[in-house]
Amino acid sequence: MPAPHVLLAPDKFKGSLGAAEVVRHLAAGLRRARPGLSVTGLPVADGGEGTVDALVHGGFGRRVVTVGGPTGRAVRACYAQRGSTAVVELAQSSGLGLLPGHIPAPLTASSRGAGEVVRKALDTGARTVVLGLGGSACTDGGAGLLGALGARFTDADGQAIPDGGAALRGLADVDLSGLDPRLAATEFVLATDVDAPLSGPGGAAAMYGPQKGAGPKDVAVLEAGLARLFEVLTRTAGPRVARLAVLPGAGAAGGTGFGALVGLGARCRPGVDVVLDAVRIDRELRAANLVVTGEGSLDRQTLQGKAPLGVARRAGLHGVPVIAVCGRLSLTRDQLAAAGFRAGYTLAGLEPDPERSIAAAAPLLRAMGRLIANEHLPDAASPAVRAR
Repeated sequence: MPAPHVLLAPDKFKGSLGAAEVVRHLAAGLRRARPGLSVTGLPVADGGEGTVDALVHGGFGRRVVTVGGPTGRAVRACYAQRGSTAVVELAQSSGLGLLPGHIPAPLTASSRGAGEVVRKALDTGARTVVLGLGGSACTDGGAGLLGALGARFTDADGQAIPDGGAALRGLADVDLSGLDPRLAATEFVLATDVDAPLSGPGGAAAMYGPQKGAGPKDVAVLEAGLARLFEVLTRTAGPRVARLAVLPGAGAAGGTGFGALVGLGARCRPGVDVVLDAVRIDRELRAANLVVTGEGSLDRQTLQGKAPLGVARRAGLHGVPVIAVCGRLSLTRDQLAAAGFRAGYTLAGLEPDPERSIAAAAPLLRAMGRLIANEHLPDAASPAVRAR
């Protein structure tokens, strides 16, 4: 009987280890318990931070460019490309982690850098562009993104307005006629796990502005700016704008989803599905007897479309059992089972102290790999988990 084959397909453990590191340490633990075990590592993501790294591991090439960061200061950003498909991770150019001194700039941060990355991807032959929306520092409705691609956003005197969500309150006109002509022949896909509309209590400013450092007064300013952007774009692009503003995902990345829907003709897809298709996980699942996935925290947000849930659903289609690993676990056994997980393992179960658990994530994951092997994989003398 052939030995079982294990597919490791985790997302990052945010604040601790990247997805590829999680794979490496889990694999070491599994092989320590079962020498010679067949293991394939396939880091995944949900369209947010870590998406480019996951795709590069899955066969895409990494391209490095210099663009303006969320406050305009130059940053080095990566995007992934395979053939004519490019994947642009917004967090690489307009992310919270790129703010100088990590000082929040909720009113002035911009998505312009993401548009600059898109333009460079077009220069290298991209004709399908996936925009991974997550981890952004901005709430500018995608004005920066479109501005970098040729759109003009002007005030009542015909002068270009500054970047950032607050400046949108002074917007008088939007001219989309100068958009890069290559965009018309380019397919845009928005990869996001955020289903927020542009505005309102569950929209870009109210729901996600506080995560970017916006206080109540800032949120009101940003909401007013997005409302003004909506009004002017409706006058420019017609009644379709109202339909696009309420689509799930329009509020992603501070409304960058909305700007891309209106100006680029983009369509939304769940971020994890985009990534799983790109790394060809179904091909790997056909050879697997057991899948291990996970992320830093398995909680209610996981059940709303995060990467581990996407992996579990794909594995379920192939009849492959799935184990979940995480740093913290707040789901019940019944919730895990309903989501398609055979079992859940948490680093907190091995090291209850949160700070020690984060600091020692690598050795704890190796210990977790040994535990999973002992509890879910047969030894050489036992039947395989799933015979083929």
